[in-house]
Amino acid sequence: MSDGPRLTSQTAFIFPGQGSQAVGMGKALAENFPAAKAVFDAVDEALAAPLSRIMWEGPAETLTLTANAQPALMAVSLAALRVLEAEAGLGLAREAAFVAGHSLGEYSALAAAGALTVSDAARLLRIRGLAMQEAVPVGEGAMAALLGLDYDQAVAVAAEAAGDDVCEAANDNAPGQVVVSGSKAAVERAIVIAKAKGALKAVLLPVSAPFHCRLMAPAARAMEVALAGATVKAPCVPLVSNVRAAAVTDPADIVRLLVEQVTGTVRWRESVAYMAGAGVNRMVEVGAGKVLCGLVKRVDKAITSTNVGTPEDVAAFIAARNAAPVA
Repeated sequence: MSDGPRLTSQTAFIFPGQGSQAVGMGKALAENFPAAKAVFDAVDEALAAPLSRIMWEGPAETLTLTANAQPALMAVSLAALRVLEAEAGLGLAREAAFVAGHSLGEYSALAAAGALTVSDAARLLRIRGLAMQEAVPVGEGAMAALLGLDYDQAVAVAAEAAGDDVCEAANDNAPGQVVVSGSKAAVERAIVIAKAKGALKAVLLPVSAPFHCRLMAPAARAMEVALAGATVKAPCVPLVSNVRAAAVTDPADIVRLLVEQVTGTVRWRESVAYMAGAGVNRMVEVGAGKVLCGLVKRVDKAITSTNVGTPEDVAAFIAARNAAPVA
């Protein structure tokens, strides 16, 4: 873990996306903290299914299913946040400049900031996961990571590879790390073109659908319907939107951007840069894994990052907080 957080309004709380899941995630939090167990119980009840059992016992193939992974990752993030609130006295509204999340993590961020209830976030993510999986028949879509090319180069590669198919930049994660998404044949062409243009590495990703491209249009329509029936409030701190890479607080804007996000590029590199430009010098990744901490370091080495997803992380967070009280 990197330096512990000295929480001020220069701190942003960030929430991981799909790919950070692992069997066992959140179990120790639930066993050690009632506040965490309450979140997992609420998610199980909202879904009328024992998602927590899948999270803690597996099998991994079942947890990795998009319809399970998305609400599961949100549950771990919110469980960790509730523990920080209960054990460390964290108050997001007074201590955070922004919240942000990578793809599904945007729902976690909104739940953390009080714009969505945990139960509604779980139900929406179950719908989102199912809709994204069903939008494209298995085997017809693909995603690939292009390493060593900047965003504009990756966009050009995708355009050249597309032909009559679909190939688009899906995730602009960090300098030199862009993911493209689309029709399987087009994405495979993109890998060949990227290597010819000097990519350090270009590889297919083990995903079940081509997320964040035009092929997800049916899922975007499903989310438009689902979000129309959900209560979305103004978050207690601004959300830095994946699609806009800028802060939003208006519920109508948030809903529209969540729909656009299904087919749009996750502008994570620009989102981190936006927060840094607004004075953020510390980011706390709340939930499973350390993927976002790694990306933050690649975007801006001046930002200190730390992750909180286990009881040990919570203890380290509290120790750092006590050693360096809020300014």
